[in-house]
Amino acid sequence: MEKQEKILIVDDETGIRRLLNHKLSKAGYTCKEAESAERALEEMKASPAELMILDIKMPGKSGIELLPEIKAKYPDTAVIMATAITEASNAINCMKEGADDYICKPFNLEEVVVSADKTLEKRRLELEIREYQERLQQKVDEQTAEIRRLFLGAIEALVFALEAKDKYTAGHSRRVTKIALAIAKELGLPKDEIEDLRWGSLLHDVGKIAVDQSIQNKPGKLTPVEYEHIMIHTQIGAGIVKPVVNDRVVAMIEHHHDRYDGAGLHQTATGEDIPLGARIMAVADAFDAMTSHRPYRPAMPVEEALGEIKRCVDTQFDPVVARAFLKISAALPVMKNGQAAASKRLKVKKTR
Repeated sequence: MEKQEKILIVDDETGIRRLLNHKLSKAGYTCKEAESAERALEEMKASPAELMILDIKMPGKSGIELLPEIKAKYPDTAVIMATAITEASNAINCMKEGADDYICKPFNLEEVVVSADKTLEKRRLELEIREYQERLQQKVDEQTAEIRRLFLGAIEALVFALEAKDKYTAGHSRRVTKIALAIAKELGLPKDEIEDLRWGSLLHDVGKIAVDQSIQNKPGKLTPVEYEHIMIHTQIGAGIVKPVVNDRVVAMIEHHHDRYDGAGLHQTATGEDIPLGARIMAVADAFDAMTSHRPYRPAMPVEEALGEIKRCVDTQFDPVVARAFLKISAALPVMKNGQAAASKRLKVKKTR
């Protein structure tokens, strides 16, 4: 019965190649021949074989030298080393380098067929096991991704619910996210970094679940102790999301209040050592905070907030990030909404 596997016989002696070809073809295999390592590589490039019978000693590049190249380029190809009885130790060393079996000259042709059958059966089992493991891993990855998606969604919903209870912070995380993503696109960040920034921005204030609301909504100036208490939200938020996001998102949340000049509270990173996502979020977060009402002050006019961003370039904010924000600021939907809200407040004030 014809078998599916192809065998490439590599030996510099024509008689040996033909002898093995005849016997293995009768056993049902499709056989090809190559008289040298170079010819073997050409045959493999044209149509990789499932099994190679490789002579250890050949003129030019030997089988010992060809073996690692074959295993590197064609890891699914099984290799049986062919050697003289007196060189069996070399064949054993080849097996340590990835060969699957060895046969000794002069050949017992029945043993050659048994070795080929056994080696190819082992190869089939290994491929089936690998395919099963890959399918299993895919299912695990899919389930993990779904659990991660649900958990992140739950945290996101929690953030929005917390913000909705507070008229001063309602919608803050969504607005920060829109600004941060616009900056990222202006900077030309790759898709995976933009996706991480999206999650980092949406969840950057989740740690405020542990902040005393009476301090957060205090109408007057915070004491140093109160300010330090509020700032714990960066560490707590990073800890909350760490089990389900990558390290880049964790670092963004942990460092989003770091100052570019390193002068922030308990700050350990400075300048470009601060994660880029955190530097982007710092600008977006500060701008939205300035243009939103707070218990201790009314919303700052858009132009004044832009001026503050400019003033703090190289100190609080990364200059590259800040300039990218200023470049696109007029086109941001949140900017237009802020301008409309400022205009409305002005009209109300005049009416009164």
